[in-house]
Amino acid sequence: ARAERAAREIRAEVGEQPPGEGGGELLVRELDLASLRSVRAFCHRVLQEEPRLDVLINNAGIFQCPYMKTEDGFEMQFGVNHLGHFLLTNLLLGLLKNSAPSRIVVVSSKLYKYGEINFEDLNSEISYNKSFCYSRSKLANLLFARELARRLEGTGVTVNSLHPGIVRTNLGRHVNIPLLAKPLFNLVSWAFFKTPLEGAQTSIYLASSPDVEGVSGKYFGDCKEEELLPKALDDLVARKLWDISEVMVGLLK
Repeated sequence: ARAERAAREIRAEVGEQPPGEGGGELLVRELDLASLRSVRAFCHRVLQEEPRLDVLINNAGIFQCPYMKTEDGFEMQFGVNHLGHFLLTNLLLGLLKNSAPSRIVVVSSKLYKYGEINFEDLNSEISYNKSFCYSRSKLANLLFARELARRLEGTGVTVNSLHPGIVRTNLGRHVNIPLLAKPLFNLVSWAFFKTPLEGAQTSIYLASSPDVEGVSGKYFGDCKEEELLPKALDDLVARKLWDISEVMVGLLK
């Protein structure tokens, strides 16, 4: 319902010409990244209906939720933020390559700095810290983008990652703020947090700007390239994470 409402607002704002007259078409499709079945069904429909795919923005995420598991038994933050997008992107890679030059944009977070990839407990069966697990999933996004960029060299498909900054959305709905502190938090958020439109600017830039045509494997913030910590540049960890993720999502048996 929220997606359909947003689509109506966009259609009203920009108008909608028939595709044959140079206009675009805005479609809403269901995709639940906490369900590999849903990801596969979504990709199957896209591959059947769409002749080309110019841009894929991996933006959805869940933030510091209590310990929960996805439909397939993965820890929720790792499952949604990393594995769901990993399968989605891999299933659409053929269409992206056939549509080249095309772009993949991966939305991460500055909080990746506090994450570590622990291959002994990727699913947090041994211990769970909601803050650490969010950071780990965002570090996984960056390692995924790096390895994907390496694999796509020479194909005409570019891959870049970004952090949007702190944005006023309902992403923080699982964070408990004491009742007495809420007025202060609301004041701070209105003063210092980005609006959703402001938070989307770097994604839009990487998806559409001629400035980054042909640029791949980079990390951006506020529409400018930024440096990553060594942990996000570790090619050995990136490749191992890729191999394990392929098995986890069923791309390899």
